[in-house]
Amino acid sequence: MSEKTTPEPQAPGHHDTAEPAEAPVPGGTTPEAVASDVLLDTAGGQMPPSAVPAATQRRSRDRDGDGGGSVLHQIFTGNAMVSVLSVLLAIVLGGILMAVTNPKVAAAAGYFFAQPGDLLTEVIRPYTALVQGSLFNWAGADLGAQLYPITETLTVATPLICAGLGVALAFRAGLFNIGAQGQIVFGALFGAYAGFAWHLPIGLHLLVVIVAGLVGGAVWGGVVGLLKARTGAHEVIVTIMLNYIANFLLLFLLTTPAFQRKGSTNPISPFLDSTALFPELLGPQFRLHAGFLAAIVATVFVWWLLNRSTIGFEFRAVGANPNAARTAGINVARSTILVMAIAGALAGLAGVAQVSGTEKYLSGGVAASIGFDAITVALLGRSTPWGTFFAGLLFGAFRAGGVAMQAQTQTPIDIVLVIQSLIVLFIAAPPLVRAIFGLNPRKKKTTTSGTAGSRTGGVKSGAAA
Repeated sequence: MSEKTTPEPQAPGHHDTAEPAEAPVPGGTTPEAVASDVLLDTAGGQMPPSAVPAATQRRSRDRDGDGGGSVLHQIFTGNAMVSVLSVLLAIVLGGILMAVTNPKVAAAAGYFFAQPGDLLTEVIRPYTALVQGSLFNWAGADLGAQLYPITETLTVATPLICAGLGVALAFRAGLFNIGAQGQIVFGALFGAYAGFAWHLPIGLHLLVVIVAGLVGGAVWGGVVGLLKARTGAHEVIVTIMLNYIANFLLLFLLTTPAFQRKGSTNPISPFLDSTALFPELLGPQFRLHAGFLAAIVATVFVWWLLNRSTIGFEFRAVGANPNAARTAGINVARSTILVMAIAGALAGLAGVAQVSGTEKYLSGGVAASIGFDAITVALLGRSTPWGTFFAGLLFGAFRAGGVAMQAQTQTPIDIVLVIQSLIVLFIAAPPLVRAIFGLNPRKKKTTTSGTAGSRTGGVKSGAAA
């Protein structure tokens, strides 16, 4: 006869004091719960136990965050920290390069032991000038002169942010959009024409200019998405060709009566009407305009699109695995066309910021190298909206401060391009950055796995007992 294991019902008010309740094991799990987990893991004894039971894995994740170590370790090995360390490493190497090529540093090194401060001053002087020209000029005569550098940084960063958002959005959808240069040109082309050819009331005119720029960029980006979706043409090849087409088309149009300024032999357009310009945020002595606010709005829009909308979910699904997305019922062709159109519109907004905010007219160099720098901005921002926003601010500071650095220390402004290139190099090689700073997640995972194995053995022994 089998032994009866079910306890008899107790009378009301009866308290069993013969056997005390078993104390919970570390982690808040009772022995009964451990035995139940083991029974579930072995299907009631019909199957051999797994190497690491599911319950043990769950408790490990609850304790260690994501199974990869402490929260602090995850922060220092995450993508955001790798980006920060990449920038820091590029700045250090750029400083070494400037120090080696600076004759004043070599002269100060000759009497280093007599006056070591001179060498240190010469080494950090270029970066001091960079900060002084991009953030705050403490040598300025008044508050306006002192704050002028930060306003220049925000002004230069505005088109970088907008174009970078367009590149980042395409990245999230699995498309390598390097056509931001051409999309900026078309946005500036459409926006500028609406600004100087049409004469509309204040408020409405600027809105029409912005919409025209968005449409211009969306058309040029949508062409890429259409060719990709319908013919399978690779977006890299298509965007490279369209960049050349947009650039030479702009140069041609600036020689036609419709776009060339009357009385001028230079290939530039008439000035945009005052009603078509972004308002100045801090007065006429600064170049900062409301286009920066438009860049903030664009960042919020892209964040909402990717994280709070159905269309954004489809974009991310197509970027993760287009075949699986197609199997799930997502129209991949439609998503490809739509994401490239929106990316082009964002780059077109960068063109509007140039012609309606910074330059106030259209010229052949309206896009400069913004479209190509936007690729770096998107990479540094890890293709996230707010990451791209802050990366654009950083690159705006580099470009604004590089001018002051060259003027004050005679350091070639090309060193800024070297630093930017180093940033891209380190971002493309996260294991290298982690190895340099001693952040190796694999080592931590190995240690965690060994600890989990020990805990699993303890659970098995307890269950056997």
